[in-house]
Order: sequence, then structure tokens, then C-alpha cells
Amino acid sequence: MKPTPCPQPRKITYSSEEGLIISSQDLGWESIVVKEYWLPPAQGSYQAFPQHDLTLCLAPRPLRIQQVMGEQRYTGVYSKGDICITPAGLAGGYHAEGEDHFLQIQIEPHFLEKVAQEAGNIDLGCVELLPKFRVRHPQIEQIIMMLHSELKNGDSWGSKLYIESLTNALAVNLLRDYSTKKDSIALYPGGLSEHNLLVVTDYINDNLTTEIKLSDLSGLVGISQFHFSRLFKQSMGVTPHQYLIAQRIERAKFLLKNSKLSVTEIAFSCGFNSHSHLGKYFRQLTGMAPNNYRKS
Repeated sequence: MKPTPCPQPRKITYSSEEGLIISSQDLGWESIVVKEYWLPPAQGSYQAFPQHDLTLCLAPRPLRIQQVMGEQRYTGVYSKGDICITPAGLAGGYHAEGEDHFLQIQIEPHFLEKVAQEAGNIDLGCVELLPKFRVRHPQIEQIIMMLHSELKNGDSWGSKLYIESLTNALAVNLLRDYSTKKDSIALYPGGLSEHNLLVVTDYINDNLTTEIKLSDLSGLVGISQFHFSRLFKQSMGVTPHQYLIAQRIERAKFLLKNSKLSVTEIAFSCGFNSHSHLGKYFRQLTGMAPNNYRKS
């Protein structure tokens, strides 16, 4: 009896959309694209990406992968949580011997350079990301999974402040631990001044129905986005996005008790994009649905 031949891995082009589950490509996220893939055993090559590329392994079972990145080679087992970092401009190839489930994150180099300059006064064009096979970084993994959660929720409208904050945090971690300028990236001590805190919080409360961006808030007080997020949290104990959501919910609570507007009308007047969008955050912060709060 002849032995059953082993199936040959499929040959694909890594830049193709084969195996793509979901993408942020059309959500209007700035400086970052997040994609989720599920691929059968495969081998192939990829051209040099113009963006920095991260992949986070989500495979439920460990799989053996052979990789080439520029002049570097690696063969080993990837498991859930392992991260690969490919700097912009590096071509390569791979051979996955099992089903591969992963997230691909692409970050624009100019954004990383901008964060580096804001964080450590580094000249633009001087920062280089280092290629890395199979590294573990709990903070980066957590940030990527939070981006993935936003991608799956599809609440792209009204969440740009949150996406920008996560993208900045991801860039800072990459610069601090996987760049040629990592020693120059440092935290900025202290919080916002009382005057700046009032300027920012007043702006947020006056513009709850609009799309508020991190650049809008940092520009109000003349501070870089990198420093602003940290200073705001040190002063308020929450991130700018968490504060924005909390203030929208406070306005919704007032309108539910003091107006005859429908829940959907209240959602739109408080900066949410639907009844369910309001309901999701309302339950998170109050423990009950908007209609139940109105009746209480």
C-alpha cells in the first residue's frame, strides 16, 4: 500500500488579500492599518513594504515557520502572542507548516518619526526600527488586541481619539524597545497645568457631538500628542477618550431624565452614532440600559 503523500503548502503572495478576514483599510484610521488573516499551510515571498509591518500570532496551536527578512533567517515555532517586526523597506519570505492565524499591523514611517521627534527631540529621518523574529512584548500585544477589538466592533465613527491614542502608545513602545534610538525615548513628568486642563476639558464638553481628535486637544495647549496623552491621564486619572465617553454619558443621563427625546435622538445629540452605540457605553458606565435609567 502506497503511503499518502503529504500535502504541499500553497504558494501565495503575502501582499494578496487571500485569507483576509477583516481590515481597517476603509475606516479612516490615520497612520495605521490593521488586518486579520487566517491562512492554510503556505509558502511565499513578499516585496518590501513602504510601511513598518508587525504581525501578532493568534494561532490556537503552535506552528513551525521558516522566515527570511532581508539578510536574516529564522526557523522556529510561533505560538499565540508571538510578534514579528519587519521594518519598512525589507523584503522577505516565509514557509508556514500549519494553519496561520495572525494580525498584521502596518504603521507609516513618517508617523513613527514624528512620535520619535516629539518624545525625544530626535531629528526626522534618524530613527530606525530593528527587525525582530518571534518576540514577546505584553504591552504591544495588549495594544494590538485593543485595536483588533475596535476593528471588530466597527465603531469607526467617534472613536478616532481612541485609535490615535492606541497608535501613539504602540509607536512609543516600538521606539523604546525596538529602535536604534530607544535610549532617547523618555516619559514626560508631571501633569497638565490647571489652566491647560480647564481649556481642554471645556473644549471637550463644548464639542461632544463632534469628532474630537488627539491632535485637536494637544494643539489647544501647544503640547505634542505623545506628551499630551500622558499628562492628561496623570491629571485626570483617565485617558482623553475615557473622559470624552464619560462626559457624553453624563449628557445622555441628563437628557434621559429632562427631555422627551427618543434614545436614538439622544444618542446623536451626545456624539454617538446609533442607539446601540450609546447603549454599549451607557451599560458599561452605569450598569443599566438607557431606557431602564429613564424609568428609574
